[in-house]
Amino acid sequence: MISVLLVYILMGFLLYEAVQRTIHMKYEINGDIMLITAAIGVAVNIIMGFLLNQSGHHHTHSHSLPSDSPTTGPRFGHSNGQDSLAVRAAFVHALGDLVQSVGVLIAAYIIRFKPEYKIADPICTYVFSLLVAFTTFRIIWDTVVIILEGVPSHLNVDYIKEALMKIEDVYSVEDLNIWSLTSGKPTAIVHIQLIPGSSSKWEEVQSKAKHLLLHTFGMYKCTIQLQSYRQEVDRTCANCQSSST
Repeated sequence: MISVLLVYILMGFLLYEAVQRTIHMKYEINGDIMLITAAIGVAVNIIMGFLLNQSGHHHTHSHSLPSDSPTTGPRFGHSNGQDSLAVRAAFVHALGDLVQSVGVLIAAYIIRFKPEYKIADPICTYVFSLLVAFTTFRIIWDTVVIILEGVPSHLNVDYIKEALMKIEDVYSVEDLNIWSLTSGKPTAIVHIQLIPGSSSKWEEVQSKAKHLLLHTFGMYKCTIQLQSYRQEVDRTCANCQSSST
């Protein structure tokens, strides 16, 4: 998040300068220096983007259900190798710089041979700023979800509950909490009630629930609390009873 916020601060300064240049138009640009700088920027950011992309793929692995699985849904499916948010932020930063450098390179060619079209310089900054805003919003959102302990977007709590309910000897799923410790490390705590007379099978139920959460839904860690069946009895208020009699 700090990495992205620093980019926003830089973007703010660049936008301010671009607006000033658009309003006043009292500036000179050395086309040759701009051209050389942009060319170096393109080369460096291509290398950075390639290295960061390789780093992200190196840590990627996935878990998914078969296509005919009854628990598959529109929001289900998991790629547990969601790259580190820091790597993603750095990659988006490098990609944004690459696009900006290409834009500056084009603007430099225009200004080099047509100096009267120097407005291309601030226009390039506007385009870059929009690109940065759109490409970094998802990173900020994912970071906020982790900080606030929200459910990861690739997991569907209802489908996970349905899958747990299909385990033999499970009467109900009393509680299910899912959040992320960090990017790509979802964690779950579940409270399961067993059907009447199945308390002796708790180890089997626990093993199946653990396998489902860890290997099917790709949880990093899970805690499973089991409870024997307890019949709920409606307790009528004494005052209500007296009034009804």
